[in-house]
Amino acid sequence: MDIKKIKRNLHNFAKEREWEKFHSPKNLSMALSCESAELLEHFQWLTEEQSKKLSPETLTEVGEEIADILLYAFRLCDVLDLDISRIVEDKFQKNIKKYPVELARGIAKKYSKKD
Repeated sequence: MDIKKIKRNLHNFAKEREWEKFHSPKNLSMALSCESAELLEHFQWLTEEQSKKLSPETLTEVGEEIADILLYAFRLCDVLDLDISRIVEDKFQKNIKKYPVELARGIAKKYSKKD
């Protein structure tokens, strides 16, 4: 995946349509949230097992929603001048420290919670 090319394409896509004025961080984050909700709709009311066995048509629709989510996230990074590769790697490294294997392995809840 060429992230710079994706960001450039999204930037040009918005510029050609004169949509920059609509692509504020507030609006893009709201659109991102809406797309995430559309993804959730595909799984609402399914059992765990059903959610793992989607029909080919539903799987295509889920893929399109994931693409929309990623595109809005990339566009938001472009507007905020964030380096996607760096922030993802930084967050991954933080998660490695936050969830050490010996404390987090096989546990769904945060290891620091006592219940």
